[in-house]
Amino acid sequence: MPRIAFFDVDNTLTRGSTLYFLGRGMYNRGFFNKRDVGAWVLANIRFRMTGTEKSEVIERFQKSATDFIAGHKVDEIRIIGEEIYNEFVSPSLWGGTMALAKKHLDAGDEVWLVTASPQDFAELIADKLGFTGALGTRAETKDGKYTGNLIGNLLHGKEKARAVLELVNSREINIKDCFAYSDSHNDLPLLESVGHPNAINPDAKLRIISFSSGWPVHDFRRLRWLNRFIGPLVSRLAGFWTYLTARNK
Repeated sequence: MPRIAFFDVDNTLTRGSTLYFLGRGMYNRGFFNKRDVGAWVLANIRFRMTGTEKSEVIERFQKSATDFIAGHKVDEIRIIGEEIYNEFVSPSLWGGTMALAKKHLDAGDEVWLVTASPQDFAELIADKLGFTGALGTRAETKDGKYTGNLIGNLLHGKEKARAVLELVNSREINIKDCFAYSDSHNDLPLLESVGHPNAINPDAKLRIISFSSGWPVHDFRRLRWLNRFIGPLVSRLAGFWTYLTARNK
C-alpha cells in the first residue's frame, strides 16, 4: 500500500502565512481597502498568538478568511492565485522542506498539503509543486462565485487530524505507515495520529514535545546552528521534567 507524507504549509513549507500572501496580493489588486486588511490582519494575529482552540477566536478567523473572497468568481480568484503564487509563495519556500518532500516522492510516497488556507489555493500550490494533492478549508460556491461561507470547519487542530484520517481510511491506507510534518504545537492531533511525526522549524512547545518524544526535528532557519546546543539541553530538561512528574505521582 502507498504511504502518505502530510505537510503543513505556513512556516513549515513556506516562510510565513499563505493566507497572508493571498490577502496581500488581493489588496494590491484593489479587492479591498486598508480597513478590511486591518480587520483581517488583526484576526490573523489573534488566531496565531492565542495558540488555543477557543471557538470565538477560531470563528473570527474563519470569517476573516472567507470575507475577502466572498462574491468573487472562482475562475477569477484562481487566476489571481497563480499570480500570487509566483509573486509571494514560490520565493518563500523552504528549500529543506522541499528536499524532504522530494525524498518522499522519489520513494514512491504520496505528498499532501494540509492547511487552514482555502482548499482551492492549497490545491494550486500542490499542483505547482508536483505534489499529490491538498486538504484545506473548503469555501462554499454558488453559480461560480464564493458565497463567503464555509463547508465544514476551518482545517485547524483536530480538524486536520480528522481530514487526514478520513482520507487514509477512504484509501484503505494504514495511518501508522504515514508521515506528518509541522512547525506548530497546534498540529499535535495531526502529528500524533501518524506513525512518523516530524517537526519542522518548531515553536517552543513543539520543540520540547518533539525532543521528549524522540521525534525528528528539522530546523531550516538561520539560527539553526543554535539548535545544536539548545536541542540536547531541551531534551535533558524534558527528560528531567518527565522524571519529576512520574516521581511525584
